Order: sequence, then structure tokens, then C-alpha cells
Amino acid sequence: QVQLAESGGGTVQPGDSLSLSCTASGMTHSINAMGWYRQDPGKQRVVVASITRYGATEYADSVKGRFTISRDNAKNTVYLQMNSLKPEDTALYLCFSAKGSGSYYFGRGTQVTVSS
Repeated sequence: QVQLAESGGGTVQPGDSLSLSCTASGMTHSINAMGWYRQDPGKQRVVVASITRYGATEYADSVKGRFTISRDNAKNTVYLQMNSLKPEDTALYLCFSAKGSGSYYFGRGTQVTVSS
């Protein structure tokens, strides 16, 4: 099992920045990708950004140019720097990790609210 602990959510105004972090613990060996999903109440989770252990990144079109994902493999930690936040970025942000075997793990999430 892999446990994921997120931090860094909060309430900000449109245009502000926020940084999220997520640290994996437990059976962290063979973790390949880590990243972030977000979820609105009553809707499916959608991937926001992901990064492999080798540094390859992918972003949802809606966040390209505004969000930056990074990772510290030694600390089993993934970060999400979110700039120019918009009200539509409001959601529960969930960290995930994926092993090469296909096993997926999710954190409990951290709430991000963008409101004036």
C-alpha cells in the first residue's frame, strides 16, 4: 500500500497563486507516475497534471501555461505550482501515484477555492 498526504490547499482570489505538495509513504518502491486529479462535487475526477519518475510531464489543456508540476524522487514528493488561478479551478485536488504494475493510489484531497 501507498499512503499519500497532501497539503497546501486554501482559499485565494482570482489571479493569485497557490502551491500544493504531496508526499508518498509506505510501499513507495516502483512508483512511476505521480500527479494530481481534481474533482467537483457530483462530477468525475479529471487529471490535472502528471509527472513520471524521469521527469516527463503532462498537463490538462485547461491548466497549460499556468500550472507547473515537479517532483523530488528522493523525498517521494510531488508539487503543483498553480498561478493565475481562476474560479473554475475551484475543486478538491487529489494526489495520485501509479506503479508500473498498474496499481493506483489516491490521497484524501485538499480543497482549493478561488473566489473574489
